[in-house]
Amino acid sequence: MTDSTPSNLSEGSRLRHRPAGSAPSTDVEEDDVSADRTLASTVEIADSTLSKARGLMFRRSIPDDYALVFPFENVDARTLHMLFVPFPIDAVWIVDGIVTRTKRLRPFVGIGRARADTVIELPAGAADAVEPGDAIAFPETR
Repeated sequence: MTDSTPSNLSEGSRLRHRPAGSAPSTDVEEDDVSADRTLASTVEIADSTLSKARGLMFRRSIPDDYALVFPFENVDARTLHMLFVPFPIDAVWIVDGIVTRTKRLRPFVGIGRARADTVIELPAGAADAVEPGDAIAFPETR
């Protein structure tokens, strides 16, 4: 890692999406519709109280292949707000690797809440195909 790379950035890690009812992929072609799909190839982990509180606030944009993962120790109601976030995002709430809710949050005024042990923020549109019951695989965060 270079000095400009955040220490909580998981380089080379991928955030993977598997629709409910599909078998885990092994060596399946990327264009196979039954294969797992990469949601993000740049994954940042919000692993401190400050990074969880800050989230995406004050950033002007995020790359198309980016995800911010918020891991928590237990399942509880988790609220996201868009205060000081000037672009829309997709939010995904997860319990034990399974999606419980998704929502598109609007810039500055969006708010979402659901029970989760992990919350993921993605660029708007990245989670269009993600639905409750789907599986999300991400770098180990605990």
